[in-house]
Amino acid sequence: MSDLDGKPVRIDAWVWAVRLYKTRSDAAAACKAGHVKLNNNVVKPAQQVVPGDRVRVWVNHRELDVEVLRTISKRVGAPIAKTCYVDHTPPPPPMEVFASIPRRDRGAGRPTKKERREMEQFRGMR
Repeated sequence: MSDLDGKPVRIDAWVWAVRLYKTRSDAAAACKAGHVKLNNNVVKPAQQVVPGDRVRVWVNHRELDVEVLRTISKRVGAPIAKTCYVDHTPPPPPMEVFASIPRRDRGAGRPTKKERREMEQFRGMR
């Protein structure tokens, strides 16, 4: 447990402490790049976060939406970190959706002229 419960903490330190980013510098870089939002506003790394805030983070090609329950500034173990926030992220789409997207076989090379014509016709370009 931390003695900082309820006190404002820098957002880059908090997202690092609850293990949303691997390093503090990754968290700060994400803030600078606009990948971290606090209550739907893009923030700088020094922005303060308090319990009740909503944090949206873009990490590992996914957007996570979490609500702050406790503020901590030191990195803790994963079981303790999960008690510091509530995850409101919607579940990912089922694998059937990804399987239904047509794809070329890996290593098949560029499409032939015939295949390009068929793709253009399918897209309505011809």
